[in-house]
Amino acid sequence: MSQPYYLRASTAANRLNKVVGRLARHGVSFLGTAELSVRGRSTGQMQRIPVNPHTYEGAEYLVSARGHSQWVRNMRVAGGGELRVGRRTRAFTAVEIADDEQKAGILRAYLERWGWEVNQYFRGVTAKSTDAELLAACPDHPVFRITTEG
Repeated sequence: MSQPYYLRASTAANRLNKVVGRLARHGVSFLGTAELSVRGRSTGQMQRIPVNPHTYEGAEYLVSARGHSQWVRNMRVAGGGELRVGRRTRAFTAVEIADDEQKAGILRAYLERWGWEVNQYFRGVTAKSTDAELLAACPDHPVFRITTEG
């Protein structure tokens, strides 16, 4: 059995993520970027990473462009986390979308919005790809529907 797709961030990308996350934590969001905090499945410590929350058909989603990353694995165990931009923190619960047909529409809309930033992680799949190409990419890119608590 092969390993699930995961494109590890380069050192430069990790540094950029730290800067973008720090900016979001201090209230500076680039086109909707927020800092995700999710409890680590091994350490129990909150892990932070910048993400692009995405609204599709009235619901909010988190898409893992890099595949089955550490935050995805942590989210599967934790079942939720927090999104922060400045002083505004939103706790949420998360449910992973298993249906590839449903994910395909979310991924297409996500790529239309964020493709300029994330296309390189989708191995040739873009917002203009065929439905079949998007469906083929679905297993590589976990998607979580998030619901704000309270």
